[in-house]
Amino acid sequence: MLTQKEAEYLRKELDTARNPLFLHDADGDGLGAYLVLYRINKEGKHIALTKTSCVGVQFLRKVEEINPDKIFVLDVPLMEQEFADKVNRPIFWIDHHPPQDIKKVKYYNPRIKDPEAYIPTTMMAYQISQKPEDMWLAVAGCLADHYKPDFLNEFIKLHPGWLDKEEDLPTMLFKRQIGKLAKLLFFIQKGPSSEVRKSVKILTKISSPDEIFKEETPAGKFIHKRFKKIDEMFEELLKTAKKSVSRSKLILFFYTEQQWSFTANLANELFGLNPTKYVIIARKKDGWVKCSLRGDNVLIYLKEALQGIDGSGGGHPVSCGAVINEKDWDRFITNFKLAIK
Repeated sequence: MLTQKEAEYLRKELDTARNPLFLHDADGDGLGAYLVLYRINKEGKHIALTKTSCVGVQFLRKVEEINPDKIFVLDVPLMEQEFADKVNRPIFWIDHHPPQDIKKVKYYNPRIKDPEAYIPTTMMAYQISQKPEDMWLAVAGCLADHYKPDFLNEFIKLHPGWLDKEEDLPTMLFKRQIGKLAKLLFFIQKGPSSEVRKSVKILTKISSPDEIFKEETPAGKFIHKRFKKIDEMFEELLKTAKKSVSRSKLILFFYTEQQWSFTANLANELFGLNPTKYVIIARKKDGWVKCSLRGDNVLIYLKEALQGIDGSGGGHPVSCGAVINEKDWDRFITNFKLAIK
């Protein structure tokens, strides 16, 4: 968590920013953090990192185009020192992945003090914001990162109908209405880039989840229509993926590159419904296999399985991702099965 002093300092920096640039991860936590912080003074622009997990020199041109007075990096695990050296603007980096050592950056990460801490970036963003009207976005971002925020009961009082009482995470995410909020932040970032940009812009103005899911306004109706279409595609794929569940300790499911990517969402739900198993959801593309892995201590087993393999991966103890050269895929799976025995 941020200290009160840190939260107040970052709030002041956002309050005084006239053209901030937000660089954020393109997942539910990254988008949630951006929305919560943007809505503090509703200034600036954002870039979602869809093809990389590192803020590198490739973003310098965009920085010069946008000409921000401050840069806020959210839920992004890596940064190149060269970017920090050349950007010539204040950088505020809020993250919860393994700590990095980058100079010329104001860096906030709870794992510096506690290596075992797991605090989503959206949770820290809401510490900074503290705007009750944006609590629903903070809840959505936290749940999207499999974290139960301490203001959940307050959310239940403010937004009746979404959840009757606080329950365990798998139940809330996959069996209750509130789970749609977490999926919303993932699904709204899928599809044609023009529709994604329009959707995110609309989300910066939406006042409540009911505005979307009860279609109370034209803006809410637009978002709900997009969400419903994407959710139907996901549910169809999930139905097929569930057929991969067997007595085996490993649930392994492949799907084709022609379909939209639901890798992380499929992995989350299959693991949530089968918490004693290990899950690998894989998708082949351009000679590589991109996959999401879930399971108890799965990060340890992933590192073991990558030994001698042309590939890379990382993440959190029970949730991580990897990219494996297609020619080494069978050997990687063999290694992984041996590791989890």
